Amino acid sequence: MNICIVIPAHNESCTIGYLVESLSKKGFDVIVIDDGSVDETGVIAQEKGAIVIRHEEKEGKGSSLREGFQYAKEHDYEAVITMDGDGQHDVGGIDRFLIEARKNKISVIVGNRMANSEGMPFIRYCTNYFMSRLISLACGESIVDTQCGYRYIHCDILKTLDLTSRDFEIETEILMKACQKGFKVRNVPVKTIYRNEESKINPFKDTIRFFAYFIKATCSRKG
Repeated sequence: MNICIVIPAHNESCTIGYLVESLSKKGFDVIVIDDGSVDETGVIAQEKGAIVIRHEEKEGKGSSLREGFQYAKEHDYEAVITMDGDGQHDVGGIDRFLIEARKNKISVIVGNRMANSEGMPFIRYCTNYFMSRLISLACGESIVDTQCGYRYIHCDILKTLDLTSRDFEIETEILMKACQKGFKVRNVPVKTIYRNEESKINPFKDTIRFFAYFIKATCSRKG
């Protein structure tokens, strides 16, 4: 399959080089959306062989992913795999996505960190568990870790989705809109590499943003 890797990145100069280099060695085209970084994220990514799309100011993860998806569609990739730029997603885990994609090509495949959650902060674990149960119920699918950004998405699905989210709520928007269109969601276990870095997710602000989107989406479906 002709797959590219889409990585939204904001101030990830410490990890982006190794990530791009590792993915390039596996034969993937890597698209890095440098979301207003004030460090050398974009420069390093480009030096390691990535295609870099630069935002002069920070626009949010949702905006970055939407731009990466647009690039993938315009350049005739069959599918994308999304990864975070902070090095938490294990490059070796891509093989599991590819195996599942061969069986369920036109689908969304979501990484599942919950089966091996060692190192995950307790509050994040509880939030992920609750959100995943809620979204699974709304989608009519069993999605174990709805907030995981490590995903495979076929471009035939992306072409049908009108995505509008600017930040982290895009993870929910993709799942809800894909399920609403009748596409299947699969899960694969992934390993997460936790370091001492500070999470870019604001547990208060981003949880409120999630519920605002979820309520809006649920009400619009009922309407």
